[in-house]
Amino acid sequence: MKILLIGFLTFCIWSFIATNIYVCKIMGFCDDLETKQIVDPKLSEEITADTLKITLSQQPAVAPKDLIIYFDFDKSEFASNSTTEKYVEESKIYLNQNSQTMLSITGYTDAIGSNDYNQALGYRRAQRMLHYFESNGVPPPKITIESYGEKEPAADNNTIEGRAKNRRTVITIKN
Repeated sequence: MKILLIGFLTFCIWSFIATNIYVCKIMGFCDDLETKQIVDPKLSEEITADTLKITLSQQPAVAPKDLIIYFDFDKSEFASNSTTEKYVEESKIYLNQNSQTMLSITGYTDAIGSNDYNQALGYRRAQRMLHYFESNGVPPPKITIESYGEKEPAADNNTIEGRAKNRRTVITIKN
């Protein structure tokens, strides 16, 4: 019985020392933590209120206004910029806070070409924007696309400037 008691105590001591060596020396979890006070020189006043009792409230997101992307003649290529990146971020926030809301992308063309070709080109433009939004984290089930082709022009199709304004996609948040 004495041998069992000595063996048990030896095992316990060995386990404690081996665990201490592994945790402290090998893994480095037992380092003495130093407490440092970080002072921000920009802050001129101390916090005196109990900040733990302050509840954080999330402000409801505001739906971003419509975004219009213009395209070159007979093209559906798109290059993002800071405006589109900002719109994507605002849209993601709004769509996450509003479960019934959808992102609608509508493609348009100018009046040059046949109706069928323009309908397909408008759809390709809308698809291009769909892929852009998907690749930036907007869930695909929250996006709808459609093409109006040359229907519903934004400007006169008899001028170069007017046709340029008609080659577009309109991105809208719909409730």
